[in-house]
Amino acid sequence: MLLVRNPTLLILFCAQALYWSCSLIGITLTALIGLQLSPYNSLATLPLALLVLGNLLATHPLSLYMQRHGRRPGLRLGAAAGMFGGLISALGVWLGDFLLFCLGALPIGVYQASAMYYRFAALEAVDGAHKGRAAAWVIAGGVCAALIAPSLTLWSRNALSTPFVGAYVLLAVLALLGLLLLSALREGAIPVAPRGDWRSLLARPAIRCALAVTAIGHGLMILVMNATPLAMSFCGLPLESAAGVIQWHMLGMFLPALVAGPMVDRLGSKPVALLGIGLLGGSALVGLSGQAQVYFLISSLLLGIGWNLMLVAGTTLLASAHEPAERGKAQGLMELANGSVAACAAFASGALITGLGWFQVNLAMQPLLLIALMALLPRRSARAPLAG
Repeated sequence: MLLVRNPTLLILFCAQALYWSCSLIGITLTALIGLQLSPYNSLATLPLALLVLGNLLATHPLSLYMQRHGRRPGLRLGAAAGMFGGLISALGVWLGDFLLFCLGALPIGVYQASAMYYRFAALEAVDGAHKGRAAAWVIAGGVCAALIAPSLTLWSRNALSTPFVGAYVLLAVLALLGLLLLSALREGAIPVAPRGDWRSLLARPAIRCALAVTAIGHGLMILVMNATPLAMSFCGLPLESAAGVIQWHMLGMFLPALVAGPMVDRLGSKPVALLGIGLLGGSALVGLSGQAQVYFLISSLLLGIGWNLMLVAGTTLLASAHEPAERGKAQGLMELANGSVAACAAFASGALITGLGWFQVNLAMQPLLLIALMALLPRRSARAPLAG
């Protein structure tokens, strides 16, 4: 197997599992804690939005830093930020301080930004024929998180005397393990000085398409995923039900990577992205159909699968459209686009779910899916004049 034979992919796979374990703790608990600590219900998802903002602010500097100094220092820096953010968040919960809890979300966002580059590091560890599988294998590390993190979340919420403090201490410990693991990472491509500018990159249709696919897929996933625990709470469903739904969502996010990579390598990026768009549309339709637990579960599962296919397809499409010296600029541009759309989605999520409701959250997906579809469809070239 590609993963077992390549030590770099194995390290990145494990680091991905640790990161998404941290992320799942935040997905399950942060909005609920925000609802308890915030002065207004509409601010319940503000910590999650600030996490996305931290991601957004760190994305491009991290990419350029790794272009010059290599992957290992940049990825270790991100894991250290996650450890620091987990401790600040734990202190905020312990003191009942909403502002401090929000502050802890910013460095956790830096950790998220660095973890998004794991799949790019994987591309540098394999030849051209296996890039789809390499990116998918590393993304699949989240399967481990989906299997173990919900139980860890439920256990850690009452592990210390103050409820939920233990969950964020656990987040800091997992980030520390990721930091130690990434210290053994071998460098891939030799660092080179960044070249190229955003204008020249955006002039390429393949890059514009890749950006649209990943940014819209990621933004919609954030929008609906952040709203799901709150929507289930408003429907009277217990935290254990929300944790189970998020677990299936996480399995949907990562388990398809086992087939998404080979699909991209054999069929190409665009057909796989189109399938992902269709699955996100199906997720919205299920979400509009009812508010029992089974509807939340199926909708979240389809949401995760669609996100996975769009992320793998967009990542490999981007890799085929830039030169090695443009790596830092191109990858930073993709993650900046992902983070910008996700930040807007995270800020809108709380207002939509508390002000309008679950129905409107799912309805809001449709225009963005249409934009992603239009980006993938081939454009009709101008007709040449008739001879004679």
